[in-house]
Amino acid sequence: MLHNGLIVLGWREWLALPALGIAAIKTKIDSGARTSSLHVESLDSYERDGKTWLRFDVLTRRRRRELVLHCDAPASDRRAVSDSGGHVSERWFIRTSFELAGCRWDAEMNLTSRRDMLFPLLLGRNALSGRFVVDPAAAYCCGRPPVRHRRNSR
Repeated sequence: MLHNGLIVLGWREWLALPALGIAAIKTKIDSGARTSSLHVESLDSYERDGKTWLRFDVLTRRRRRELVLHCDAPASDRRAVSDSGGHVSERWFIRTSFELAGCRWDAEMNLTSRRDMLFPLLLGRNALSGRFVVDPAAAYCCGRPPVRHRRNSR
């Protein structure tokens, strides 16, 4: 569905992170959050070719711990982020590809523990801007991304 030429999303959607090998992950759409955040189970930094890289594990399903993907990505930044409670913490950021509703684009997201949250991925307004509008009364407007072979990046 379109509104003023933009795709309409619900407050929650399925999204793919193809560069990380994630075919489908439940995502909370949050236009109040500036940046996007991905839940990671572990996070280590290391040097490769003179650049900082991050190694992290992503649980794509909360109830099935065997669906852990091991990922590597170059760090794009490390900076302070305020959570919804006003607590500030330093977080690593990566730039990666997002895929939703037939659109594919690159955006930045931070890696953090979202263990107590219902959704492993929060899609913030920087990634939404100019592409989508959000209908807070709707959910899963775009359906689930087609399942492709997942890659294990380690």
